[in-house]
Amino acid sequence: MWSACKPKSENDLKECAELGKSLSRMSQPTVLTVLAAENRPMHGYIIVQKAAESPMFGGNKPDAAGIYRTLKRMEEAGLVTSSWDTPQSGAAKREFELTEQGRICLRRWIDSLACYCETIQDLRKAASDALGIEVPDTPFCLH
Repeated sequence: MWSACKPKSENDLKECAELGKSLSRMSQPTVLTVLAAENRPMHGYIIVQKAAESPMFGGNKPDAAGIYRTLKRMEEAGLVTSSWDTPQSGAAKREFELTEQGRICLRRWIDSLACYCETIQDLRKAASDALGIEVPDTPFCLH
């Protein structure tokens, strides 16, 4: 049995994706939140690790390629900037930093997420009404 809110394994996360838990659209506010919380340039692999700790992924590592694609789109949109960190030894790594436009975007996400919550609650009520049941207070998992 798994929790719809806190997947425990890769299989749970994969199944949650079908239920909307891992909406690709949520990678942007997750990455913005990670960068805002750290308030410093960060390597992509650190962003992936921090994203894993976020409520969206509940300790499970997100698809790194997906996070990098999100970072690329965010850079193209002016939400982050990147530069190469070229240490004297070791491989060069790209670092990402939140821009002021990225901070403004994260603030808008805060409101958008609140609207999503209201919309989801409305959908839960409509689905419950369709089944002729009360809206459950907590998730019920059938596994």
